[in-house]
Amino acid sequence: MAHAQHTYIASYILLMKEGRVLLARRYQTGFEDGKYSLPAGHVEVGESFVHALIRESHEEIGVILTEEQAQISHIMHRRCPDREYVDVFYTVTEWGGEVKNMEPEKCDDLAWFPIDELPDNIIPYVREAIQNSFAGKYFSEYAF
Repeated sequence: MAHAQHTYIASYILLMKEGRVLLARRYQTGFEDGKYSLPAGHVEVGESFVHALIRESHEEIGVILTEEQAQISHIMHRRCPDREYVDVFYTVTEWGGEVKNMEPEKCDDLAWFPIDELPDNIIPYVREAIQNSFAGKYFSEYAF
């Protein structure tokens, strides 16, 4: 019996400044609206993880990155009701450009939070990935 494959790949940026991480509050997206997440996006067909990160970071928060500035800090295999994800999280401490909300129709707040004081209204798997990244845990599975 053949099984349908519904796996998606996404890249996330942990943009760090003075011990704080940049979070974006989702707005009018249809997924976890009102909750904080990391700037992120799907990896397109033919695109590498890091190139998706570079593209999405510029599109969402105006940041200009090079491949060398992005360091993989965590990989998560995550299950949702209708699909699975492989999420790749990158920690970035140096970048070009100024952080700015480039998608106000999808994000109503950008804010810096200390790693040990993440907001209550953060998407749970994102909280876990951030905590794992800074605990040196490079791989996790979520909702299996």
